Amino acid sequence: MGAEQSTFAAGKPDVDVLIVGAGISGIGMAAHMKMLCPDRSFAIIERRAQVGGTWDLFRYPGVRSDSDMHTLGFIFEPWKHEKSIADGPAILDYLNRIVDERDIRRHIRFDSKVVSADFDSETAHWVITLEGSDGQRSRVTAGWIYLGSGYYDYDKPYEAQLEGREDFKGEIIHPQFWPENLDYTGKRVVVIGSGATAVTIVPSMAAKAAHVTMLQRTPTWYGIRPARDALANFLRKILPEELAYRITRWKNVRLQNLVFKRARTKPEQVKQFLTKRIKAALGDKYDEKAFTPPYDPWDQRLCLVPDADLFEAIKVGKASVVTDHIDRFDATGIKLKSGKHLDADVIVTATGLKMVMAGKIAISVDGVPVDFADRYYYKGVMFSNVPNLAAVFGYLNASWTLRADINARYICDVLNAMKARGVEVAVPSLAPNHHLDEDNIYDFSSGYIERARHLLPKSASDMRWRLNQDYVRDVAWMRQDPIEDGVLQFGHPRPTTIHKEQMEVAE
Repeated sequence: MGAEQSTFAAGKPDVDVLIVGAGISGIGMAAHMKMLCPDRSFAIIERRAQVGGTWDLFRYPGVRSDSDMHTLGFIFEPWKHEKSIADGPAILDYLNRIVDERDIRRHIRFDSKVVSADFDSETAHWVITLEGSDGQRSRVTAGWIYLGSGYYDYDKPYEAQLEGREDFKGEIIHPQFWPENLDYTGKRVVVIGSGATAVTIVPSMAAKAAHVTMLQRTPTWYGIRPARDALANFLRKILPEELAYRITRWKNVRLQNLVFKRARTKPEQVKQFLTKRIKAALGDKYDEKAFTPPYDPWDQRLCLVPDADLFEAIKVGKASVVTDHIDRFDATGIKLKSGKHLDADVIVTATGLKMVMAGKIAISVDGVPVDFADRYYYKGVMFSNVPNLAAVFGYLNASWTLRADINARYICDVLNAMKARGVEVAVPSLAPNHHLDEDNIYDFSSGYIERARHLLPKSASDMRWRLNQDYVRDVAWMRQDPIEDGVLQFGHPRPTTIHKEQMEVAE
């Protein structure tokens, strides 16, 4: 391997922590390291040309947050915009400001992706293979890997099997790959789906299109709220920015938590509340069939409709909702199983995402591949018997960043504990003959989760071995529970009996 041989030598790795992804999770970890572990080196590997992750990838009309920015924003950086339900460009501005003000940008290697990572027990280093946009591969070593790569496939979205696609004479677009110069002015648009993406696209496209039809197989529960948080904007006028942000964040966290728990304990009451709001927004345009899902609220993620914009578009006749099943596409649109036909010039397949684990990186320990489906989460951030590896999988019932903040703070605490003890390895140890009871924390009927269950790590009822879904409980427990809890084992590099052949760099 020539010059690369040195990457296997004992001693300091090239970087203490390698962060994968310069989106919300990766930027959050970098900022936490700057604050809490300033003596540790880090680098961020970002496959795209700029920061933002999801918010740089998605360019469809109206792209916006599906939760308020006082909880989707970081705990350490106040959200200063008047709108709390923010559009994609505003979120990118927020992230870019953090990256520049906190001197993070120089640590980012753009246009490069992590292909594989193998933990070498003899050196306690991750040996990581990178690939540039030109296809050239290189290697780097790191003491830790922090996966901030999200949970879905950036290359391949979920595409429902729709017969006759090749017969359609118009344009078919998936929101994940929106054409830069698509002109839909005066055109008939059909958006397939009724989740957060569809609910964002429909009212936005309705402003220019002749008409937009949201075609849904199953209705969705919608929550209407103002795009502006009146309390937040009032507090910012009378209080210091950070204090106003903390109060608003606390209020919104508690409100999210209350609504979710009420939906689980008193679903009929929540159904009545949501339905009443939708009826008030739509008036005589309300259609019970279109807005009465066959499941309880929060069995799937509650869909946010800021300022009732979807219902306003329906009320003025610019948009409509059709509940039916697709028979097939034809030259001029979509034939439905009811026998009806939807004429279309543009069809948007907002049919969902394809979930992946670890950003499709080939993770191994001493040459043995790690199958995450065979591992248990440890405190929602690490994995059983996998050393020096952390990941972010955000809350299903709250803002992603709430989990990202918790995880980044925890790993910084672990790094500082390791330094104090003079050790290089931290691994959540789980014996083969454990008696953990597996618990389904993915208690949601959302299609993207159902399709990926076979990929996802396990959770138990024991909080230590769980990706818990209660931020209010988690944030307190993670601060109170000791780092040295008897499960997280600290150690040094050790000889391994597993023979590891040095991998040749791909030509």
